[in-house]
Amino acid sequence: MIFKQDLDAIDRSLAPHWPELAGARIFMTGGTGFIGRWMLEALARSGIDADVVLLSRDPAGFAAKAPHLADRFALAEGDITSFAAPDGDFTHVIHAATDASADLNVGDPRRMFDTIVAGTRRALDFAHERSAQRFFFLSSGAVYGAQPAEMAHVGEDWWGGPDPRDPKSAYGEGKRAGETLCAIYGRQFGLDIVTARIFALLGPLLSLDIHFAAGNFIRDAMAGRTIRVESSGEAVRSYLYAADLTVWLWTLLIRGKAGAVYNVGSEEAVSIADLARRTAFVMRAPGVQVLGKPDPGWNPGRYVPSTEAIRRDLGVLPTTSLNEAIRRTALANGWTP
Repeated sequence: MIFKQDLDAIDRSLAPHWPELAGARIFMTGGTGFIGRWMLEALARSGIDADVVLLSRDPAGFAAKAPHLADRFALAEGDITSFAAPDGDFTHVIHAATDASADLNVGDPRRMFDTIVAGTRRALDFAHERSAQRFFFLSSGAVYGAQPAEMAHVGEDWWGGPDPRDPKSAYGEGKRAGETLCAIYGRQFGLDIVTARIFALLGPLLSLDIHFAAGNFIRDAMAGRTIRVESSGEAVRSYLYAADLTVWLWTLLIRGKAGAVYNVGSEEAVSIADLARRTAFVMRAPGVQVLGKPDPGWNPGRYVPSTEAIRRDLGVLPTTSLNEAIRRTALANGWTP
């Protein structure tokens, strides 16, 4: 019910824009992940006659998980760094591959970096070869590196960056290199490229058992357990709800200006400890335990965007508060109040 309500709301918001994709042929990488799945669900719901060829390392696995999407869109097996190009021309390329995997970033940072950079170049070459009208790159707020504590919201014009001496910067540096490749292809080959720098997210379809704190807290609360914060809980984040994210991304693809780069996230900042307390309040969990262990992640500080630019230029707005995002995510995962 929650998922359907969200898709209905997305469709209403995008109704003025969907017709611009009529007859489009889209090549998409990363469509089987959290973000890509939401984008595909919305497009399938729209009724627009746009075709999508979706690159996947495991088409059969995705078809078993989402058979309605496998029936609606074509699946091509391959790896982002070396895929065999599907036949025909494409109007759009959406490059959403490379999950923000904490385990991979720590355990095999070279592979993380190589996958992002080589994969982005492969996708750009494909877009150029097939004369795509638009290339949409899903980058990350990690490109800014550690946000200064005194900077409430980081804007697109801030020239910070990850620490190049720290292997944990592999993900952020890889995305920075990917953005540089996009700039090169835009200038050298005339590709029409728009980039989204995505921050933290919350919503249905988010895995509750990997490294995302928000999902872990909901999982604990659903099990009736005390919510555990492994770190000190002082890191500050913000969470954009998945339905809002989907509207923003499709609006960027359809209406974003060539060469534009936009932050995509929420400005509603919250510490990890307070996020746990909010989750406990919304879901009536027994309590919160803060263990105070060292934070193993790449950014134990602040990670909150300014979204002034995208709101001003494209007219999108967040519609779901953090507390409501927690509630809706829990309900979608079977929580009963």
